[in-house]
Amino acid sequence: MRLRLIGAVLLSAAAYYVYLPLPSGVSEPWKLMLLDALFRSFMQASDVAHALGLCHRVHLLNRMVSWVEVIEAHSCSAVHVTDSTLGGVPTRVFQPKKGKKLKRGVIYFHGGGWALASGRMRSYDLLCRKMAEDLDAVIMSVDYRLAPEAVFPDQYHDALAASRAFLSPQVLERYSIDPERVCVSGDSAGGNLAAAVAQELSSDDTLAVKFKVQALIYPVLQALDFYTPSYQQNQAVPILYRPIMVRFWLQYLGADSSLEPLLLANNHSSLDEPAISAKTRSKLDWTTLLPGERKKHFQPIIKETGSPGVVSKVPALMDVRAAPLLAEQRVLSRTPKAYVMTCEFDVLRDDGLMYARHLQDAGVTVTSDHYEDGFHGCMVFAFLPMMSSVGQRSMTNYIRWLDQNL
Repeated sequence: MRLRLIGAVLLSAAAYYVYLPLPSGVSEPWKLMLLDALFRSFMQASDVAHALGLCHRVHLLNRMVSWVEVIEAHSCSAVHVTDSTLGGVPTRVFQPKKGKKLKRGVIYFHGGGWALASGRMRSYDLLCRKMAEDLDAVIMSVDYRLAPEAVFPDQYHDALAASRAFLSPQVLERYSIDPERVCVSGDSAGGNLAAAVAQELSSDDTLAVKFKVQALIYPVLQALDFYTPSYQQNQAVPILYRPIMVRFWLQYLGADSSLEPLLLANNHSSLDEPAISAKTRSKLDWTTLLPGERKKHFQPIIKETGSPGVVSKVPALMDVRAAPLLAEQRVLSRTPKAYVMTCEFDVLRDDGLMYARHLQDAGVTVTSDHYEDGFHGCMVFAFLPMMSSVGQRSMTNYIRWLDQNL
């Protein structure tokens, strides 16, 4: 009887910890709750270790994620998989064993807030393996340096170096990649890097080969407005909470963590911040850039007076290499055909939607693929044990778009 009582108490405590009120439209909410409970456990353990001075929270979090997810490169009957380098950057390469002699090529940047994850994780390995087989394409998944040891522009420079090498005649010839059919892609922070690389290399007239398409999966693209409708609507929706995204930004930009409350309040982009021009603000004006069904009842949160001087302390907030949404139209007009995936229950939804609008206004052909039941990170949860319906659908449609456009 006593054991049953203890069991019931523990079960109730576990259910209380796992349960989280979620929007009614989110895909398979119990799976998302379980996933979130796992992530919260990892993050809380990391925060405790950080507070005790045992190690940086990111280091422990990455160790735990790696222990669960990172796998060795192994080939199968359809795909040859090896760990190599690309422009000096560690990269996992996926090569189809059959199909046409001349392959399509995709360079892929993983997500993780510029601080977590790896292309060697099981979820990314499975994604790239499926892409290689279904597209008859060579996929190169890049392991750029991570925060806190690396801060902006280190991750960007790694992504750029790997991309330049990917487009080089030597690499294209070595892996039998068709120079007319190459793509840059990534999810979340990796989508940020993919967008920034696409902008830079599209404007580089010294390159003989350029990307044919860019495919951005729920990309993070700006750090000046943390009160877009999607940030307001989804601030407490897993797996990417609003404060966590702000923390990722501060780590990436090498800024003091004490600035977190200022960014969360939009004090860093108040109207008395002289470094932010009216033209820059127009690029973030979601009241004109978003369709009505996304704006809903939300109102802009723009402070008249805030904390002027934050931008001078953290100039990368205004650097287009870190915040591709701030790019000029003349730069965007030279970028390739784009695919932009967004999810309704994601704080980054409006970053992607506004970027798609900017690209369209610049004359770029854009496919905007929105998932009404989607949440941040859903596409990499297309496989067991955390397989989700929206994960499978989004991955299938992403690969289908590449097949039809690359």
